[in-house]
Amino acid sequence: MIRVYLDNCCLQRHLDNQAHPRIRVETEALFAVLAAVNASEIILLSSEALTYEISSIPDETRRTEAFAILSLASECLQVTDTVETLALTFEQQGLQTMDAIHLALASTAKADYFCTCDDKLFRKAQAMSSLDCKIITLLNLIPEVSK
Repeated sequence: MIRVYLDNCCLQRHLDNQAHPRIRVETEALFAVLAAVNASEIILLSSEALTYEISSIPDETRRTEAFAILSLASECLQVTDTVETLALTFEQQGLQTMDAIHLALASTAKADYFCTCDDKLFRKAQAMSSLDCKIITLLNLIPEVSK
């Protein structure tokens, strides 16, 4: 079964301004992914890093909604020494600390996909050769998991 790690921006996409066409389409893609998770067609991965990051969201609605989505996850990844070492490598290649940790978690867990809506993170992560997962956007994830 396909294992997917959604980063925090994906988890909150449905709460962003839906007047923007791209955001609206990405929200529809998120809902399609969640429907596939509910139908046991996709395994959603969580992590202690996502839990930490979501806990820091000041807006209660965003925090509650993100945790509700994360509650659908069937695996929770832990930050290990291996994850920390890989995250440091990713930071040295230009990623922000939390992005590096999320990507290292997905990669060491050999997730099939690490999904983000963050264009900057997407471009930087695609250039990294030491990944054991595919970097993908919400829009491109739907055709991949529908194969």
